[in-house]
Amino acid sequence: MYRSLVAAAVVAAATICSPAARAQSVLYGLVDAAISRSRPPGGEYQYQLDSGDMSRSFIGFRGSEDLGGGLKAVFKLESYIRINNGDAGVYAGDAFWGRDSNVGLSGEFGTTVLGRTVTPFYLATVNFNPFGDSFAFSPSTHQYYAGALLSERSWNSSISYANNATSALRINVAANTAPLPDGSPDTGRNYSGSVAYISGPLAATLAIERVKNTPLPVPAGFNHQLAIQAGAAYDFKFMRVYGQIGRVGTDAGIDTHTVLYQIGTAVPIGSGLILASFGSSQARTSTSQITDRIVSIGYDYFLSRSTDVYIAAMREKTFMLSVGSTLAGGVRLRF
Repeated sequence: MYRSLVAAAVVAAATICSPAARAQSVLYGLVDAAISRSRPPGGEYQYQLDSGDMSRSFIGFRGSEDLGGGLKAVFKLESYIRINNGDAGVYAGDAFWGRDSNVGLSGEFGTTVLGRTVTPFYLATVNFNPFGDSFAFSPSTHQYYAGALLSERSWNSSISYANNATSALRINVAANTAPLPDGSPDTGRNYSGSVAYISGPLAATLAIERVKNTPLPVPAGFNHQLAIQAGAAYDFKFMRVYGQIGRVGTDAGIDTHTVLYQIGTAVPIGSGLILASFGSSQARTSTSQITDRIVSIGYDYFLSRSTDVYIAAMREKTFMLSVGSTLAGGVRLRF
């Protein structure tokens, strides 16, 4: 009997560990490094080796298991990497799987995942400007996510749904609840959603987001923040043009209303793209007004489908501060 039990355990373990019994997964990611000369508005110049000037470096695993009947189980685990020093995360103390970590189901109905998920508002912001998710050069990404918004790229304890990308009409919604350490009050839920229409050379989107809980510092008396954004892009073949306009309202002890817009273009030249963008952010309270304007231009040359080299410059003018600027050249590889 003892030998039979051991044999059964070995067979069960072999079945669990067999590749045929596991979800299939792939390793992927992006590494981006650049040499830059930069200074923030009101700051001093410094030379440095940057990680992620054009796109934040990350590594990830994703996979799926076919459950039959057109249904799949899916998962994703992604971690930011600072390749200039080998540390994980965007900043010290950032969670290791802080970019995305989720699991869910996918089928004809679309895809629903649970965990830490990217918000529809973030995707609308980075997909409708020529510099994408570049915090160093994209006016939209910088002015929303390093300025006006009290929200991150991804939310903890969230659920998100996206319909199938085969339709010209794309729907994406997400919501989260605030993690509650012992003794802390419930600060409420976040909601985000977007609708996009993509057909031929035209793409357009409308996104909205309501923020109640956030790990970021908030102003005194903070209650909630409501953001809305419209974006569009049109491909003329010889150039692609982008436009965005949005408004962020912060309900706090001192209410703040911020209006943002961005226009940009990407012009193909040989195996590369000339990129240019202008963005403006104007924050108003009952007693003050602060305007931030960013102009960026760059050239991105593709050595292959996976590897490109770039050079880009940014100039930022913020009210009452000396001009900030960045000049950088780097290499980016996707795998």
